[in-house]
Amino acid sequence: MASERVVCGLDIGTTKICALICQVSPDGEEKIIGVGTAPSEGLKRGVVVNLEKTIGSIERAVTSAEEMAKAEIGSVYAGIAGDHIKSINSRGVIAVSRSDNEISEYDIERVIAAAKAVAIPADREIIHILPQEFIVDDQGGIKDPTGMSGVRLEAEVHIVTGAITSAQNIYKSIKRAGYEVNDLVLQPLASAMCVLNNDEMELGTVLIDLGGGTTDLALFTDSSIRHTSVIGLGGRNITNDLAIGLRTPVDHAEQIKIDFGAAMVSLVEAEEMISVPTVGDRPPREVSRSVVANIIEPRVEEIFKLVLMELKRTNFYQSVAGGIVLTGGGSLLRGIDLLAEQIFDMPVRVGIPKGFTGMATIVSNPIYSTAFGLVRYGIDHPEKSRRDAGIFNRTFSRLERVFNSMFNF
Repeated sequence: MASERVVCGLDIGTTKICALICQVSPDGEEKIIGVGTAPSEGLKRGVVVNLEKTIGSIERAVTSAEEMAKAEIGSVYAGIAGDHIKSINSRGVIAVSRSDNEISEYDIERVIAAAKAVAIPADREIIHILPQEFIVDDQGGIKDPTGMSGVRLEAEVHIVTGAITSAQNIYKSIKRAGYEVNDLVLQPLASAMCVLNNDEMELGTVLIDLGGGTTDLALFTDSSIRHTSVIGLGGRNITNDLAIGLRTPVDHAEQIKIDFGAAMVSLVEAEEMISVPTVGDRPPREVSRSVVANIIEPRVEEIFKLVLMELKRTNFYQSVAGGIVLTGGGSLLRGIDLLAEQIFDMPVRVGIPKGFTGMATIVSNPIYSTAFGLVRYGIDHPEKSRRDAGIFNRTFSRLERVFNSMFNF
């Protein structure tokens, strides 16, 4: 009889570190049994800048989740982001090897290897190789060519790269906290696994994950990933703007953003006043909520316009018919979906993670989208730890199986 599995997703963010533990029963029930969060004190824009502080935050988050779950975990599926992440699309071409022209798994490995043969700077490594489609003798749109007949096989793939040192520091932080790394997963891809549905991926959708230090985006069309990018602005920048504009400590600025913030000035009443703590021993000041919104709106607009510029650089933005899906902590800002609709000129919704039972009903919140996605990835791919094959040296066949399973190819 199959035994229960325990899977842990670890979202290492700029403002918080979140550990989510899921128990998978033999009958397939996926139950969230533990959640732990801790302030992220050693990262900046998704990159480790203080190893010891990052280790401490990871320990506190995972330990808290273990205590709640009444279970010990030995390994995690961790997310990776940061503005060092870059992606490109590439194509590989080979001649089918068998004399009867039947395409085998070996041919698929060869064509993905050919697509991977692009010039990458020495300080960068490939994190993901994600097949988009295969072309057999000029017939495109093929998701799995295994067993088909053809003379010429082509593959279009999406290659995600990251700075070697950034990935190694994440790996090292988790290892020194006492846990193994099963896999490193690009955070917007993880988030997409639990907030997007198949129809959205087919029609064409842009996922925008509004984190604390970065804004991550992933564009899907025809059920394939077409573009990923990370922009080095996020909710922390909004908080800092409020701290400076209102002359209040950062912690108070964050709470004001959560309690009274709005992404559009038109959504608040100018007559409504709030109390703003000041620096030092000065008494609090009364400030109109419209002042708060006037500080927030330009920064959110800037972030969305940078996302729009990034999307317009691709050849796929005009194919996006499913609209925009916002997730991450920043998506909770009042009116942010309305502002996004104005800037992107398409439908916008806020994506909430789904597909789990247990405590999932309590923590089903965009803040936890990446953590939920990492758990989903871990459930779908119960494979060996990266350490068994090196941090980045996964085989091409494994990559193909992972991506096909992720997006139901």
